[in-house]
Amino acid sequence: MLLRHITIDAGNPYKLAQFWSTVTGWPVADGDVPGDDEVLVQAPAPLPGLLFIAVPEGKSVKNRVHLDWSPTERTRDQEVDRILSLGGTIHEDHRVPDGRGWVTMKDPEANEFCVERSEAERAG
Repeated sequence: MLLRHITIDAGNPYKLAQFWSTVTGWPVADGDVPGDDEVLVQAPAPLPGLLFIAVPEGKSVKNRVHLDWSPTERTRDQEVDRILSLGGTIHEDHRVPDGRGWVTMKDPEANEFCVERSEAERAG
């Protein structure tokens, strides 16, 4: 079996896809435009894409599933700062003085996700 997409409900699929495209560096699919009910952020193979689907209701409870991200080009703290500058927010900060831990963040539609330490930080 192949995991093709991770699907995320959205009030504004295109706007949320633009945020995630900027965060990940992955492109929005050709032909997807503002106002579309489905917008795909295309991940490099073999990763699943992020598919944003329009729903009429807003988010009302904590996500039952969320994404954990590990930066590849920056430290965890640099990545958290970058995502903050793009419109994300910090939900819970689990960083500890010895450098371990993670940060639970929210995207512009309040979907939770975590930013962990980079592989280099974990190795060092």
